[in-house]
This record gives sequence, structure tokens and C-alpha cells, in this order.
Amino acid sequence: MADPWYVSLFKNYAHHYDNESFTRGTLGECDFIEQELGYDKSLTILDVGCGTGRHTIELAKRGYTVTGIDLSEAQLKRAKEKAEREKLNIPFLQADARNLDFEGRFDAAIMLCEGGFCLMETDKENEAILVSIARSLKDDALLILTALNGLFALTHPLAEFYGNIEDAGSSCAQNHFDAIRMRDGNTTTFIDDEQVEHTIHPMFLNVVSSQF
Repeated sequence: MADPWYVSLFKNYAHHYDNESFTRGTLGECDFIEQELGYDKSLTILDVGCGTGRHTIELAKRGYTVTGIDLSEAQLKRAKEKAEREKLNIPFLQADARNLDFEGRFDAAIMLCEGGFCLMETDKENEAILVSIARSLKDDALLILTALNGLFALTHPLAEFYGNIEDAGSSCAQNHFDAIRMRDGNTTTFIDDEQVEHTIHPMFLNVVSSQF
């Protein structure tokens, strides 16, 4: 059985990932996170779908205690290498966001740039991620996440949007949006870290309003 598209993409894409256009906003995104956390550096933070650790590492540099989890071994290896260069001792753990092995441990969680949620193949799996994170948080904890905006997909040509994105190792074509299921899909071609070309067919959940 073939791997889900998000497993195939991140199996060997860590270095290229760090050169993607959306990674350029790390500092501003961490500024926003700090503001939402009230600049309270006593808080423990869980970074779900941490990837190569761009938010985890930046928040740790600012004095926060952060744990990063991700499904991809390659992404985590890259995150650990970057943290070591910064002389930061950060727990980077391989884990499935749908079934986290924490219980009321964290004061806050972040899940940015579709770090799990929105990527799953069924709504039930996406809901499982939210339930799993909720179980990992203390009472009255804060969850900061990003999700794709269904209203954007309904009012903007996705082909034009993806065509304007200049990314280092990937390109999107045959974009389409299913307004009934609120999912957008495309054919993505990417070059992995060993310069091998792959083609996958991702499907993303789009959210109009809070459902869970």
C-alpha cells in the first residue's frame, strides 16, 4: 500500500523545505505567538508538526521551553542538527499527532503552516489531531493553529495563486477545489534532497468556520 502523500513528501525533503517561500515568515510568526502567550516564558509549549524546527528553535532562542513533534524522521533529523548548531537542548520527538502520548503536560500548543491538521485524508483523522492535542494540554491552555481558508478557495483561482508561489523544490499544477467536501487538491512535482523528482496528489481540508 502506498504511503499517504504527506508521508511521501516529507520522507526526504528537509533541506528543500527550509528554502520554501512560506518559511520566510518565521520571525514575525513567533512575534505573534509571543504576544498571544503574554510573553510568559514560564509556559511549556508543544509544537505539533514542527518540521525542521523553525518555530521550535526560534521560540527556544527567546527563552521558552518547547517540545517539537513530527511524523517525519528526516524533518526531525534536520531540526536536531539546526538546534545543535545553536547549542539548544530541545526535545524533538517522532510522533503521530493523531495519537500523542502526553496527558495534560503543556501550557500551550502551536500547529502552524498545516502542521498536521488539514493534511489528513478524512475529517475523522483531522478531528483526532485536535482531540489528541487537547488531551496533551493543561486546563485552560491555548492552542494556536493555522488552517486553509475555504472562502479564499471559493473566491480566488487556485491555479493563479499556486502559480505565483516561487518555491525552491516544488511546483503545483491541475489545481481544483471541491466545494462540497471543502478540499482543494493539485498535482505537486518536487525534487527531494537527493535530487530525485517525485509527483504526488495532495488534498487539503479548507475551513470556513470553527467546527470542533
